Amino acid sequence: MRFGRRALLLISMLAAACPAAASPDEDVLGKAQGYPVAPSLGQTRQEPYIVGSFSGMEKIAETCRMAPAAVPRPLPAAPAGAPLTYRYKGADYSLDDYMAHQRITGLIVLHDGAIVAERYGYDRTPDMRFLSNSMAKTVTALALLKAQEEGRIRSLEDRAQDYVPELSGSLYGGTRLVDLMRMASGARFTETYTPDDDRAAFNRIMSRAGTVAALKSVTERAVPAEEAFNYAGAQTQALGVVLRAATGDTLCHYVERTLWQPMGAESPASWILNRSDHVEIAQGGLNATLHDYARLGLLLADDGMVAGQPVLSREHLLDMTAAERQPEAFRPGRMNWHGSTYVGYGLQVWLWPGSHRRFALLGIHGQSIFVDPDLKLVIVQTAVGKDAAGDASGAHLGAERGALFRGIVARYGSW
Repeated sequence: MRFGRRALLLISMLAAACPAAASPDEDVLGKAQGYPVAPSLGQTRQEPYIVGSFSGMEKIAETCRMAPAAVPRPLPAAPAGAPLTYRYKGADYSLDDYMAHQRITGLIVLHDGAIVAERYGYDRTPDMRFLSNSMAKTVTALALLKAQEEGRIRSLEDRAQDYVPELSGSLYGGTRLVDLMRMASGARFTETYTPDDDRAAFNRIMSRAGTVAALKSVTERAVPAEEAFNYAGAQTQALGVVLRAATGDTLCHYVERTLWQPMGAESPASWILNRSDHVEIAQGGLNATLHDYARLGLLLADDGMVAGQPVLSREHLLDMTAAERQPEAFRPGRMNWHGSTYVGYGLQVWLWPGSHRRFALLGIHGQSIFVDPDLKLVIVQTAVGKDAAGDASGAHLGAERGALFRGIVARYGSW
């Protein structure tokens, strides 16, 4: 039987969007109950609710809505090609194998601006908005760099208190913006996603007394600023309030006007607001469709250009994502994080090792946008990993995801 080009393209699109036959742990994750949303924010990461909550945060929390572009950026389907594969623990696997191994709610691969593959698990669908977790940190940083382009932020050498007088005299207030962006404030702060870590205490204060009060509650430095990497979402919250003060606008509306609409978003997005002061959860509260996360990845892969027009400065993106523009202690192979030196860190973005520039937006429980600008490759994943880090549970989501990234890169170039 012979098919025309349009028919083949349609078949390719339908095949790309097909869900895997089965996702792991469906019963414990609430399949029989229709994957319900948690009754409260505090329960969103519990197993019976995490699938429904991570694609339904607007039903639980107050949010700010971001409107899409009047003319969305097209995401055509690529002509059907050989299946994407990867090698892990001595065996070869397919994308469907990956979906069967790991708790993936959505996965999309783009090459040269076209969809090569697309999968959904746990009855999730393309119209759903998925929680970013800490991928939102990179979006906050992009907005800050855009504000610098517009002259609203004078310099990243400025200190947070230069824009937010309420932070004057505080640890974060006296920290340079570039050090906050690089997670190098030096603050003594432990973020392990346990009920008694510093992140939990910070978030409780923020929820009760407001974002500025929470930022002022961090008072002790473990090391001088700019010397060492220490991942802490509180630093991104500081950047969020700086942006609001510098622009006179909310983070949500500023991102909508300067990034979301210009990049060609197709669907509305939302940002979770802190309940006590209605300030955005800059460290992790963005919700968007898989396709629009892919468009964000394309914006970065294209060095800030959309349809021949600059949305973001290429120089700023290089400052943000190029390993050689970071201090030595923050580069892949040099930066020590939890006993590993594999990745580095730029300006609110993770830097991958290899033959050329590549980087990723990452969020707990497996959220990621992997970008390889040289290969024009974008890989977006949303997930409900068993543990926040991705590997502690024994499922090794982080390790297998890394193998998947390397396998897909190998299809189009070299690592």
